[in-house]
Amino acid sequence: MDIVLYYAPNTCALAPYITLTEAEANFEVRPLNFKIGQHTAADYLKINPKHKVPLLVVDGKPLSESVAIQTWIARTYSQSRLLPADPWRELQAISLMSWCSSGIHPFLARINSPVRVCDVPDTEESVKRLAAANLTELFTIADGLLADRTFFFDHFTAPDAHFFWCQRRARQFDIDMSPFRNCVAHFERMMLRPSVGKLLAFEKSVQNAFAAAA
Repeated sequence: MDIVLYYAPNTCALAPYITLTEAEANFEVRPLNFKIGQHTAADYLKINPKHKVPLLVVDGKPLSESVAIQTWIARTYSQSRLLPADPWRELQAISLMSWCSSGIHPFLARINSPVRVCDVPDTEESVKRLAAANLTELFTIADGLLADRTFFFDHFTAPDAHFFWCQRRARQFDIDMSPFRNCVAHFERMMLRPSVGKLLAFEKSVQNAFAAAA
């Protein structure tokens, strides 16, 4: 099976990188440099007109959207237990990943690029402030879900990888995570996983390569 992951530094594409690594899958990574618009180049648009990452290509067939990609990885590498075995808990895990994608991610995107949601002059700081307030509510919910737990379920699963990205991105935008003690503990545990260490080393190598080519 030929697996290709299209990826860009700092993006949520890090989550399937982590889960593919956890699954011990044999996969190729093709980094895209967003700063020079590689994600909108004609050759990439042919396989992904959404011009986003992550994109997984399996034996030439593209699959977009994080939740679908993570679900495919978990089902294909079921021995890695990336989703709970119980059907109801599996759905809860998929729900958590959907929440990361459609509940948390959009507010992080607003902080990253406020002009994409409001082009009225002098409103950028207001957009960021409102997004940060919404993130406070969302991380409060996540903190409750992680109370007295190591991970969201009784072992590491795909939602942990996606939520790790959410926390990491929030930190990159200087969101104060200290009030969310359970989230912080989860983040610190994730940082100790070999799959995360491999991802961070790979990300650094990609960023260095992009900088050298500039």
